[in-house]
Amino acid sequence: MLTRTFPLLETERFRLRQMEEGDAPQVFDYFSKDEVTRYYDLESFQEETQAVEIINRWSERFQVNEGIRWGIALKETNEIIGSCGFHQWEKEHFKAEIGFEVHPTYWKQGVMTEVLKPILQYGFEEMSLNRIEAYYDPSNTASKKCLEKAGFTFEGVLRRAAFEKGVFCDAVVCSLLREEF
Repeated sequence: MLTRTFPLLETERFRLRQMEEGDAPQVFDYFSKDEVTRYYDLESFQEETQAVEIINRWSERFQVNEGIRWGIALKETNEIIGSCGFHQWEKEHFKAEIGFEVHPTYWKQGVMTEVLKPILQYGFEEMSLNRIEAYYDPSNTASKKCLEKAGFTFEGVLRRAAFEKGVFCDAVVCSLLREEF
């Protein structure tokens, strides 16, 4: 199989790069925290092998051209503090869903505001997306504010749209269109 070259993006403070198995301790560190997985469709990690598995799953998804997930690395240390990228890529409809998370130590420091710009640009220019969607729990005000800052438009609430952690939950859907970016 032909190995695809992962695109490296940079911002003032961060290097957005492909994650490797060696990043597993950092990925485990934040995915093992209940405050990070509270609104995530997975349980908090109990073992570092779970971080290796998710890194490998994201890498495989990239290699088969089904999505892309960047690790958010601090420029000074190359330490991974979160991730952001596209999944649910529907090429025939020119749209994908964006998702992200950040280590709580870096909350409310403008991390996602900074990294979303080049990632959204990549989606529209390199992936030829016309629409980027995001879904979040209605009580996740941090995601709501972050997406609003990035220019996303609220579209509605999908009632009891997901079954996560043993309960049905609502999902807010919002989007950003190419001409709005």
